[in-house]
Amino acid sequence: MKDATAIDVENRPRVLDWDRNPRAVLGSWGAEPELSEENEAVRTMLNGFARRVMRPAGQALDRMATENQLDADSPYWSFMREFASIGLTVADVMAMPAADRALLLCIANEEFGYGDGGLAIVLGATMLPHVMMHMFGRTDLAAKYREGVPGCWAITEPDHGTDMLDPDGALSASGGQYGKPNCVARFEGDSVVIQGQKAAWCSNAPAAEICVLYVSADTGNGPDPHNGACIIVPLNTAGVTKGRIIRKMGQRALPQGELFFDNVALPLENVIAGPDDYRRAVYGIHAEANGLMGAVWTGAARAAYELAWDYAHERKQGGVPIIRHQSVAQRLFHMARKIELSRALTRRVGLFNATAPTPSLPAAMMAKITGTQTAFEVTSDAMQLFGGNGMTDEYPIEKMFRDARLALIEDGCNEILAIKGGYGLADPERLS
Repeated sequence: MKDATAIDVENRPRVLDWDRNPRAVLGSWGAEPELSEENEAVRTMLNGFARRVMRPAGQALDRMATENQLDADSPYWSFMREFASIGLTVADVMAMPAADRALLLCIANEEFGYGDGGLAIVLGATMLPHVMMHMFGRTDLAAKYREGVPGCWAITEPDHGTDMLDPDGALSASGGQYGKPNCVARFEGDSVVIQGQKAAWCSNAPAAEICVLYVSADTGNGPDPHNGACIIVPLNTAGVTKGRIIRKMGQRALPQGELFFDNVALPLENVIAGPDDYRRAVYGIHAEANGLMGAVWTGAARAAYELAWDYAHERKQGGVPIIRHQSVAQRLFHMARKIELSRALTRRVGLFNATAPTPSLPAAMMAKITGTQTAFEVTSDAMQLFGGNGMTDEYPIEKMFRDARLALIEDGCNEILAIKGGYGLADPERLS
């Protein structure tokens, strides 16, 4: 099999040697105590999956026309089949002791991000419907809807982005108004009926078969823009249609698109959190997703760092490998430093949130902001070390940079998360 770590352009010889271990001086997983034999075996297996399957699939999807990305012979589907063969299920993970589960999720998501940031989000979106079922104790729905099929999370709307994560209105400007929801669930007897549209940023929606939908609720007095429902929606239900895959600067391996609901009727049992529990559902999925984003983008930063480390030892300027130049060595050091900080914070937050009576949303926001900012800065520094080569698609760095830039916005843009998190530190009631 060809080297899966760099794009093969016209069979040019590879400059980069991924068999090296630039982190050997720090240990198998950075400046961390050695993992248990079982966890190290899992990490090694997932790292192989990231290199062998995720990275080449992500590179291929990045170059494909969006309208062909979900064709029957697309690398997207072979990637999903390979992942299913691993046997990593939400049911098994959620059944683990809390501390063990937190560590496994940090390990897995870092390795997924190491493989490809966009495809890591595909896996996260696929798992989220079942994560929420288990989080709310809905084992009946978990049994009804099998795992393994592509899933998605639909929350943003054409007129409402990050404010969908702010049901208490804490982020609203003085005198500002939320406006009209774009998508509403009406409660009618023993059914819930969904009408409206979700925005083009629904991650994995064009491929998904099942959706965890966050939507404003109407219980008889009109839609409440600051309250709603969390509903499991099979996307083959009558009245559901999907928009085209949106064209993006980065994370092109992650299909995103609109969802339309035309009087979609579902039994009440598909509602996992109604108006009385909606804010807890927003808090729960937000804390879960933000924490795991920290791990994903720590892994993406690590991949860029290792590419830069290899390149600095191979590329010569002034008659010596560029690692001999002080500025290059200093830059690599700071890249590694940021990655270690990001991993440490992500693991600390993951453990705390898994074992605390109530997870800390501000802490999860810290992990997300730190991980994504680290990925953006490290991939940018890696491009600088590659010089002109870094700007070409003969090397993976420019793709990694584009992918990381989008991460500063998805799952709540970092500036807004920092404001919301700051309010939460000052007054925790503003997060509920």
